[in-house]
Amino acid sequence: MSWDEVMPLLWPATRETLYMTLVATLFTAVLGLLIGVLLVVTDRGGLLPAPPVNKVLGVVVNIGRSLPFLILMVAIIPFTRIVVGTSIGNAAAIVPLTVGAIPFYARLVEIALREVDPGVIAAADAMGATRRQLVGKVLLREARPGLVSGLTVTVIALIGYTAMAGTVGGGGLGNLAVTYGYERFETKVMVATVLLLVVLVLIIQAVGDLVARRLSHK
Repeated sequence: MSWDEVMPLLWPATRETLYMTLVATLFTAVLGLLIGVLLVVTDRGGLLPAPPVNKVLGVVVNIGRSLPFLILMVAIIPFTRIVVGTSIGNAAAIVPLTVGAIPFYARLVEIALREVDPGVIAAADAMGATRRQLVGKVLLREARPGLVSGLTVTVIALIGYTAMAGTVGGGGLGNLAVTYGYERFETKVMVATVLLLVVLVLIIQAVGDLVARRLSHK
């Protein structure tokens, strides 16, 4: 297989990988952020202490993080079919991608929020800020660099997940690598997909680091 034959295969596969990653990232960012905030504010000594809620959330997040992605993807096939009507293809892959990434990002959000100086929150509270303002305008604002860094790590993990999803019919670069690179012994395809994945990761990491640095100086 020549490079002229390989190149036309790469763009559709890359587009599918980017599509799955982008959509899963959007859902993960919203739901992971929400759960991460709840883990912090419902903890003992938090802004809205609710230990029972905190323990339940903690258990759910820990279970979600402990499951290997391939096992998770197979385990929630019935749920995936309910959501999108199929268990194969890009749309179907987004469901386990999101389910697997949410608890991962939620913990990173929790870590970022816990690193906020308690003195800043106490000062805002003394000035009469409401609980909503303390969370939205103080806690989340101060934690922005950490939140962006955590999201960057999550996006990179999602790219790896998409490659695994591709091995079982999810599409994208993972599917291309298996279908052509592995099953047809096309080394050029395997090399090209690996290089593309590396480039994607490097670009995302560079952008994430840049945004985090700029936010840390504001």
